Amino acid sequence: MVEEVQKHSVHTLVFRSLKRTHDMFVADNGKPVPLDEESHKRKMAIKLRNEYGPVLHMPTSKENFKEKCPQNASDSYGHKQYPANQGQEVEYLVTGTHPYPPGPGVALTADTKIQRMPSESAAQSLAVALPSSQTRVDANRSAPAGGEYRHPGTSDRSQPAGMTSAVMEAGNAKNSALMAKKAPTMPKPQWHPPWKLYRVISGHLGWVRCIAVEPGNQWFVTGSADRTIKIWDLASGKLKLSLTGHISTVRGVIVSTRSPYLFSCGEDKQVKCWDLEYNKVIRHYHGHLSAVYGLDLHPTIDVLVTCSRDSTARIWDVRTKASVHTLSGHTNAVATVRCQAAEPQIITGSHDTTIRLWDLVAGKTRVTLTNHKKSVRAVVLHPRHYTFASGSPDNIKQWKFPDGSFIQNLSGHNAIINTLTVNSDGVLVSGADNGTMHLWDWRTGYNFQRVHAAVQPGSLDSESGIFACAFDQSESRLLTAEADKTIKVYKEDDTATEETHPVSWKPEIIKRKRF
Repeated sequence: MVEEVQKHSVHTLVFRSLKRTHDMFVADNGKPVPLDEESHKRKMAIKLRNEYGPVLHMPTSKENFKEKCPQNASDSYGHKQYPANQGQEVEYLVTGTHPYPPGPGVALTADTKIQRMPSESAAQSLAVALPSSQTRVDANRSAPAGGEYRHPGTSDRSQPAGMTSAVMEAGNAKNSALMAKKAPTMPKPQWHPPWKLYRVISGHLGWVRCIAVEPGNQWFVTGSADRTIKIWDLASGKLKLSLTGHISTVRGVIVSTRSPYLFSCGEDKQVKCWDLEYNKVIRHYHGHLSAVYGLDLHPTIDVLVTCSRDSTARIWDVRTKASVHTLSGHTNAVATVRCQAAEPQIITGSHDTTIRLWDLVAGKTRVTLTNHKKSVRAVVLHPRHYTFASGSPDNIKQWKFPDGSFIQNLSGHNAIINTLTVNSDGVLVSGADNGTMHLWDWRTGYNFQRVHAAVQPGSLDSESGIFACAFDQSESRLLTAEADKTIKVYKEDDTATEETHPVSWKPEIIKRKRF
């Protein structure tokens, strides 16, 4: 109602001004002199264009100017054409806006841009252009026939049925867009048999900090705070060999799949290559300025990558011992590093709470992931999917390569997570500083088992901690390196079934928060 009053006032002002212009005149000597008809029309056109231009396109009803609008001077929409030449005879028409709003996200076509009374075909084309929605269809079915929609400011007149239908479609589209979407729920997880402890291996005299299984699945190797590297028979759990050479805690070990070499690193800043045919060190890789916390081998080329407390990761040529790149960018100790054949070929996690994906050729960061709020001590790559997971005291997060797109949080392991490993069946294992181990379904993030094994006799309860874990090559056994100086071996419970160990799953809302 207020808009109609305002528009009526503007139109009244224009009409009175035109009347005064028609009745008045101007002369150089200040005395009234009547103007001829041609001069009068020219003056009126100039006055209207200069002083009332901003209100020329305000809405008005068609009937107000019907007699002033000759058919031969209109365009295809019935709008008056204004010639650029101001000296010609001109009549002005205040045109209205579109009588109904466009649908959300739907551009008006040439047939529906500015017309006060759209044709039946134009209204139908707009209705067809609107996206289909069951909500709108239901609303149309329940809408009363012959209902009208009046755009604010337009005159009170009936509208064609086609236009009414299009207006209802547009309104319903807005309503459906504003409706609350149902939160995503966790799908039912795959059933996994529980894992049970079946062997405890003793022999180290200090914390067991790292573990790796050789490609032939005959033996595995561990590194310890007692400065030794021990090789154990996988089937029997008996000690086969001890290697000495490090002068501080051994923090990382890995066995090459391309050559008979074992690589190790430690808090003594040293990176060593051991020849397993002679059980001797054959190469040293010098360059790190502080303790070396982890290492990994590239799966397809002879490249070794190490990470250190000096906030860098280094890429080494295995044969020449040359430092190919120094990957700098982290602002605190780099705790873990992983390699893969696909891009990005190097992934690092750091105590500065970030994860970096690196370009191996350029030696530069491709992506930095800043979602974690606390130190990232563990990263694991899925053996089959193009995804990876990172572990931190705040959460375990899953990501998608190559750009590190966030997938989901795995919440519930509220401890300092030191290690992550995953097998081809989608069993993700997280080991923590307090001795707890959680097993997860990779796809859904469902935590199907929690383990807290007792420390070996003679140890303090405070020595309950898991520093590293790994599956063997058959993925039927799980090995953990622990703070009570033991290696614990787990296997699947063969007697368990879905009936004896059902999945206690409810369709809970997925927490896909990024932070």
